[in-house]
Amino acid sequence: MKTRIEKDTLGEVEVPADKWWGAQTQRSLENFKIGTEKMPSEVVEAFTILKEACAAANLRLGKIEEKKGAMIQEVCKELRESGEESLTHFPLVVWQTGSGTQSNMNMNEVVARRGNEKLADIGEELRIHPNDDVNRSQSSNDTFPTAMHIAALKSVNERLLPSLSRLRTSIQKKKEEFKDIIKIGRTHLQDATPLTLGQEFSGWEHMLIKCEEMIKESSEHLRYLAIGGTAVGTGINAHPKFSEYTSEEISRITGEQFYSSKNKFHALTSHDEITYVHGALKALAADLMKIANDVRWLASGPRSGIGEIAIPANEPGSSIMPGKVNPTQSEALTMVVSQIFGNDATIGFASSQGNFELNVFKPVIIYNFLQSVRLLSDAMDSFNDKCVVGIEANKEVIQEHMKNSLMLVTALNPYIGYEKAAEIAKKAFREKTTLKDATLALGYLTEEEFDQYVDPAKMIHPSE
Repeated sequence: MKTRIEKDTLGEVEVPADKWWGAQTQRSLENFKIGTEKMPSEVVEAFTILKEACAAANLRLGKIEEKKGAMIQEVCKELRESGEESLTHFPLVVWQTGSGTQSNMNMNEVVARRGNEKLADIGEELRIHPNDDVNRSQSSNDTFPTAMHIAALKSVNERLLPSLSRLRTSIQKKKEEFKDIIKIGRTHLQDATPLTLGQEFSGWEHMLIKCEEMIKESSEHLRYLAIGGTAVGTGINAHPKFSEYTSEEISRITGEQFYSSKNKFHALTSHDEITYVHGALKALAADLMKIANDVRWLASGPRSGIGEIAIPANEPGSSIMPGKVNPTQSEALTMVVSQIFGNDATIGFASSQGNFELNVFKPVIIYNFLQSVRLLSDAMDSFNDKCVVGIEANKEVIQEHMKNSLMLVTALNPYIGYEKAAEIAKKAFREKTTLKDATLALGYLTEEEFDQYVDPAKMIHPSE
């Protein structure tokens, strides 16, 4: 492998000749050979947005030469547009300095070198310095948390919420499709009073509606940025307007509204906003666990389980039992939920570790947050496309369960009282007979009265 020599304040370092990073990135590669988890592409993209915005703000303030500022912006746009191709120049792992300094310098070095290549190509002698120019008016301590918020908000709005909306829409359609199918309800995994299959689905739909509202509300806090706080929150080496201008430029680039944080000392050392948003993601994950479990319970069988719904047969379910169909989409979704719960514990602990003017658990916080967004989004899409849209009601089984349920006796409470109704249910269960037969044998009602009172269609809504 061909190399070149790069220098930093500690001396010379050999760097791969075909890569745009410099000495500090190379030192990080050599010093932190830990795991395989790379800094997420969403963070890299967020950094290109941030560095472009910082260059624009510095130009507005007259703090950088026109050609340098313009070239920094040009390179940042190029890096975003090249997508996966540019990621080869951002090789650092998550497990590095807790401030994310090395990832900030990775971006500074790449932008500077690529910018200098382009300047040389047009015969320009001017050269861009990674610290003095690309990182002007900035510190890793305010750039990394700013990139965290940009990446987090974009991933929620562009990836997670659309997936959530698609799943909610599919469940809403099923709610309408099943609105007239009356079935037995279940509480404590035991028979309860009737409801419609559509009403059961409406509960799932409303879970997703509420989760969407909570995620959107909590995500508003991500719009406030640490940029301008520089090293400890005082804003040393940055113009008083730098934070405001940079936030405006980020808003222009992303199409999302961002603002300067009201207190930079908070913004550098606390990650309560991301913790709060991830709490909303955990709430979504908890509801998805419930929905996925309900689906696999209701589809259990097909002959020895509940079997009230049928799910698509996507693949053979067993390597030894022919013809078996398993609820694999539910299983995949619930495993994702388990990971989200673990990520939430990691984020909560890491966010609690701010000491004095800085939290140094930043990379692991954003890594877990973005993983949660990716997994939830992908899992909801898979569960929707490969399971929910193909759910069918097994009306024969639903009717059989309804006919055999003892909890229809609840409808008799207003007419004969709880104790007599309980006596009827116990007698029917003990003697393996119907509720009607038990009621008539005890002489509590006539057949006409029983048929009038025990009507499942009258039990699925409040009565006067």
